[in-house]
Amino acid sequence: MNQPVVAAYTLTGLFWLSWMLAAVWTRSTTKRPPVGSQTFYTVLAVLGFGMLLSTDGADAALALPLAWPLVGVVVGGYAFCWWARLHLGSLWSGTVTTKEGHHVVDTGPYRLVRHPIYTGLIIAGFGLAFLKLEIVPILGAVIWSLSFWVKARMEEGFLRAELGAESYDAYAAKTPMLIPFWPT
Repeated sequence: MNQPVVAAYTLTGLFWLSWMLAAVWTRSTTKRPPVGSQTFYTVLAVLGFGMLLSTDGADAALALPLAWPLVGVVVGGYAFCWWARLHLGSLWSGTVTTKEGHHVVDTGPYRLVRHPIYTGLIIAGFGLAFLKLEIVPILGAVIWSLSFWVKARMEEGFLRAELGAESYDAYAAKTPMLIPFWPT
């Protein structure tokens, strides 16, 4: 593997390690949908991520001058995730839940998109996929993205019911779901 690919994979590993370590810093969960209802997006995410990191061994990665900017895309995606997670603070959860004192957060990255963590992961995923320049990782990025779209739709229905349709609908009316500046 060439240096940009190694750098992007190393950053991905460090991102996920730091993400998991920070999981201890959350409030207690007050409610969550049935675990089975979260299976579909979880299977899509695992499948997409596995495909995203796969390789056919041909080392068909982009030439170095084009590859380093894609490493920057990966870094930018992960940075957007961390900005959102830090802004959300102890309300964060890796699954669809509500936490003690949960409320609609519509500031920071949440004023740009309703699901900035998913947006950042999608950006980083496509950066990784195009860095490898192979069909399986690119298809993996598509499936990975679909998993977050499915999860976002489910989460929105759950939050609408738990936090109040009026409050959540007002937020959704002015803020795009996953793509900044996209019409709502």
